[in-house]
Amino acid sequence: MNAQHRTFDQVSKAVHPDPEHFQVVVVGFGPSGAFAANLLGQHGIRSLVIDKQREVYDKPRAIAIDHEILRILDNLGLAEAVLPHVAPFHASDHFGADGQLIRRIDTVPEPYPQGYVPTMVFTQPPVEAALRAHAQALARVEVSLGSELVDLDAAPDRVTLTLRGDDSTRRTMTADYVIACDGASSGVRERLGIRLTDLVFDEPWLVVDMLVHEAALAKLPQNSAQFCDPQRPTSFIIGPGNHRRWEIMLLPGEDPRVAQTQERVWELLAHWLTPADATLWRAASYRFHALVAERWRAGRVFIAGDAAHQQPPFIGQGMCQGVRDVANLVWKLARVLDGSSGEALLDSYEAERSAHVRELTTRIKAIGQVICERDPVAARARDARILAEGGGKPRTLTRQEIVPPLTSGVLADEADPARGKLFPQPWVETAKGRARLDAVAGAGSRLVIETAWARTLTEGVLAAARAAGLTVIALAQSGTAPLAQADVTVVECDGVVRDWFSACGRAAAIVRPDHYVFGTAAEGLALAALIEAFSLGLAAPAPVAPAAPIAHA
Repeated sequence: MNAQHRTFDQVSKAVHPDPEHFQVVVVGFGPSGAFAANLLGQHGIRSLVIDKQREVYDKPRAIAIDHEILRILDNLGLAEAVLPHVAPFHASDHFGADGQLIRRIDTVPEPYPQGYVPTMVFTQPPVEAALRAHAQALARVEVSLGSELVDLDAAPDRVTLTLRGDDSTRRTMTADYVIACDGASSGVRERLGIRLTDLVFDEPWLVVDMLVHEAALAKLPQNSAQFCDPQRPTSFIIGPGNHRRWEIMLLPGEDPRVAQTQERVWELLAHWLTPADATLWRAASYRFHALVAERWRAGRVFIAGDAAHQQPPFIGQGMCQGVRDVANLVWKLARVLDGSSGEALLDSYEAERSAHVRELTTRIKAIGQVICERDPVAARARDARILAEGGGKPRTLTRQEIVPPLTSGVLADEADPARGKLFPQPWVETAKGRARLDAVAGAGSRLVIETAWARTLTEGVLAAARAAGLTVIALAQSGTAPLAQADVTVVECDGVVRDWFSACGRAAAIVRPDHYVFGTAAEGLALAALIEAFSLGLAAPAPVAPAAPIAHA
């Protein structure tokens, strides 16, 4: 049979003759693991995902996502499936020790920089179920539920894993790489001997989720709120539909187990609701931590999501951080597995994500410390300081100001004003109407360039961009002829990218598959150097020395 006419399965078996060998095994099928599985499948990487639990947990834990995460969902073809379970995140009013408004945290106004509302709330169980179903339908992804990892042994050339099913059967397989998304108490992290660095935040809180009856919704705040009351700091979040969440700080001496009983929950919420007003969906006591793993990689094994970091929930970035982890790692794994880049590229995963998580967690911790102030005198001084920062009035911050850019890793020169920032996604005009840029031009490695400036470049510069694996996307004015050397020419509707280029004084940007900016340029020689730097940064360098094998668990 001619190789051109072989079936997908035949080609797969020829490349991977061992049915128990996978390019990547993902441990954990929670949100981070499910995103990883979908991204791996999208790249055509033969993967296995395992999880002890057969069903999605039916209670909400995460409640917030942002535009970066919804953009990834859209790239996966999942946005339409999850949008019914998503709603805009209401502005969050912060009230001081005496009940006065001291500041507000809101979202940036339209036009939105990523094509979606910048911050959203969502209902986790159906969104997680949609992620699982999509991954299970991918041809190159195998899902094994009811399977627990009982042994992991990593050699320099592969990882051997042993699973135990909930029917007590055992299965052994090998993998080129492993991504551990197995949660805060990660067994893989423990096997690797990776310790967590404590960023010094440890507070006991009670999280309560209510489904509020329609008639009682008017009794509650119409915005989300942080009550920075030294008597008992409390957060209130408006979820989708009639879902409302309270996060209530537990005081010294209060028993977390007692706090989550129905009787005590209704006592704590008596200021807002009675049992006739709502149905208790979930009540769980937690310790809010700020923890980051000392290492994110041991040879061919990586940790991600809650296995690698935990942060207080005050701006709803916990799940977002895990999705960023796997989005960062998977495109690099894809390049290494197809031979486009060398093994050393994978070292940039920890370099980029650890620094980003530490900086964002530090900022979240600072917000939490403001909210959690228990000393009344210090709390009033805090309120006066925050109001003074707004010129004597409550000022509005945006959540997007709090999330930092990348600062290290596969990025251009540090002098570049836009390196490490998220590249915008504008709405663009098409023959069929308006569409978001990614839907028209794709979401791989891209060179986005203003058409008028691109016409002044030599043909060699854009040819070098294509040789570097970049899709050339030209931004044109309405009525302008397409750029012949571009793969795609688009006309944006609201000037989002035009204004972004203007703000950083540039006219071209190299954008990575995870939507972070490698670097920007303002003239031809600089662009040629930027393309060369991008090629060198992703080229197959000499392999790094393999890590010491992991001890047999």
